[in-house]
Formats: sequence, structure tokens, C-alpha cells
Amino acid sequence: MIKALNLSKSYGEQILFTDANFVINPGERVGLVGRNGHGKTTLLRLITGQEHPDSGTISIPKNYSLGYLEQHLQFSRPTLLEEACLGLPAAQKYESWRVEKILFGLGFTKSGLQRPPEEFSGGFQVRLNLAKVLVAEPNLLLLDEPTNYLDITSIRWLIRFLQGWEHELMLITHDRSFMDSVITHTLGIHRQKMRKIAGETEKYYTQLAKEEEIYEKTRLNEEKKRKETELFINRFRYKATLSSRVQSRIKMLEKAAKLEKLAPIEELEFSFPEEFMPAKVVMQAQDLSFSYHKKEPFLINSLNITVEKNDRIGIIGQNGKGKSTLLKLLADKLGPLGGSITRHPGLKTGYFGQTNIEQLDPDKTILEEIIATTPNCTPQQARNISGAFMFSGDLSLKKIRVLSGGEKSRVLLG
Repeated sequence: MIKALNLSKSYGEQILFTDANFVINPGERVGLVGRNGHGKTTLLRLITGQEHPDSGTISIPKNYSLGYLEQHLQFSRPTLLEEACLGLPAAQKYESWRVEKILFGLGFTKSGLQRPPEEFSGGFQVRLNLAKVLVAEPNLLLLDEPTNYLDITSIRWLIRFLQGWEHELMLITHDRSFMDSVITHTLGIHRQKMRKIAGETEKYYTQLAKEEEIYEKTRLNEEKKRKETELFINRFRYKATLSSRVQSRIKMLEKAAKLEKLAPIEELEFSFPEEFMPAKVVMQAQDLSFSYHKKEPFLINSLNITVEKNDRIGIIGQNGKGKSTLLKLLADKLGPLGGSITRHPGLKTGYFGQTNIEQLDPDKTILEEIIATTPNCTPQQARNISGAFMFSGDLSLKKIRVLSGGEKSRVLLG
């Protein structure tokens, strides 16, 4: 059981939560919900000790183990299987079959077990980190966006695995359907407060909406009564026969606590600037072939594709079949082994890949990162960009290392 008492955390002017209290009881699987940047990932870091609260405590029992899904992609063993076996508890260190079972469930094949981890795509490397956490069988499993880079088959396997998880679980994911199929409780961070309820996320958000609707109706009703009282006081303040009633209402107003209007929740709003494109065909690939081993079998073989103005194309397929590789080829991040790609001279491309987050410098601030990666960007322009992506004021001075996955993605989009 984990217990948080009067927990508070902020970064400069940004208050994430204050005086938060919650308990994770044995066997509970808890979904952690809230807006991007409101403290979900930070809470997991506080539990693991990677960060410290401004005030309050988190009580963790002695010999209680934590398993946290790491997003960094650094490996120390020569093969996939050996790296994954690092997660095994000491008592099971020779039971590699347990590891293989989880690796296969996450989409790895038997032929890949002896390959170096570095040879796999970024998505599969994140899966390897997930496998290491799952085989460890910790008392509390902390998962931050575990479905990133998983295909449908692997997500279904993970759902079944977590439904059978007998210890405690705290889960962050933007996939509400996945979360609701796994959790027993919902813990929400909203307006700098935390609340835990039994049940799915829909129940939590329905309760929240009803309470805020009631609050607003009550506020408007009390505001109306206050104005009526103030009107009475101003009208009869100097009338002797009503002085006692006036004084009574003045005291009533002084004692009554005024309900403040709820501040609107900041929404992310942005649009990509449109560049004029006179041509109908903006990009064309002919007989495109590629292999990471520079030889057959090709991952992509004799592919032909034409991208026309205003096209919106979705690329689907199993993991490891070349979807990300194709995008890298089209974005000129990789060179083809065969064929050609013709781009219109006026074409400008932007590339957001699976592991772009790894390219951010953890020791830079958001402002410094935007200036460093945006050509001819002035500090004022960088501040404007930061503000547009919900990093206004001192928030733009936060270090990359303390950002959540969602916040890092916003930095990259900026």
C-alpha cells in the first residue's frame, strides 16, 4: 500500500498540485488522468524518488518494489534476450522462458532474440524496456504511455496481461479505451487537486462535470443574491427605520465567502502555416528499395507512390514492416538503396518521428531548445512559440529533463 499525504509540487509559477492525498490499496489498478502538463508524470517521478515534493510525504512500505517504464533507450547487453533478462528477479534469473513469453507477447520473434537491441526500431526498443519492467513483477507497476509504438495485437496482449496483474498498478495513457479495460480505480489531477474514485474514467469525468455545473449554478445564484443585498444596503443605508436590517445584511455580506468563477482550462490551439504550392504533384517515389543491411531481403522493395497537393495519407502495417522507414526515406532522413524520390523544388517537409524526443537536450530549457533548433529565431519569437504551446512566462524556463512525454512532444511541434 502507498499513501500520499499533503503532497504539493510546483515548477516556478506553475503549481501542479497542492495538499494532495491518496492511497493505493493492495491489488488496485489505478488510471491516472489529467491534462498534459498537470503533473501525471511528475507524480510517478515523485513515487520513484526521481523528484522530490515541495511539501508532504509519500509512504512506501519496506521491501516494497517499484517498476517504472523508462523512456530512455540505453542498453548494456549484446542481445535482446540478455537485455530483457536484466529485469528478472534474482530468484528467477535463470528462467529465461518467462522473458521469452513476454517478448513474444509484445511482438518480438524468436529469430530476433539474439539480435543486438540497437538494431531494432525505436518503437521496438521501447517495447524492450516495457518487457524488462513486466518480467520484474514489482509490487507497484508504474506505466507511462505503455501503448506507444504497440500494434493492435500487442495492445490486446498487454490488456490481458494487465487484467491478470495481481499487484498494484498506476497507469498513464491517452488511450481511454485501453485504460478503462484495465483499471479498477481512477485518480484524477484537476485544478491542482487530486481525487480517486472506484471505476472507469467516464465515471470520473461525469462526476467532475456535474460538480462544476452545480458549482457554477450556485455561484451565479449567490452572486445574484449578493447584488440584491448590496442594492438593499445602498438604497436604505441612511433610512433610520431600517438601519438594523441594513447593518444585519452588511454583516451577512462580510461573513459570506464569495465563490470565485472557475478559471478556464487552457487549451492547445495551433495551426501549421500553409505554403503556396503551385504543382499538383509534390513528391513521387519510383521503384524505391531499402534495407538496413544494404542487401536483400529488402524491407521496402520496388515501391511506387505519388503524393499530390492536399493529400492526407495514412500508412498502416505490422510493426517492423517499414512504416517509419518509409517516412524517413520520404523526409530525406535516409537514402534509398534503389529507385528515386523526386520532390517539387518548393516543397518543405517537417518530420516528427518515433524517437524525436530523444534528440532533445535534457539540460536545456524549453526556450533554449526552441532557439537552438529554429533557424534565425530571436528570444522574443521563441517566447511567442513557447506561449502558443502552453509554456508561457516562467514555464518556458523549465528544463527538458523534467517534462512529461506529452510536454516534450509539444516542444518538438514548436
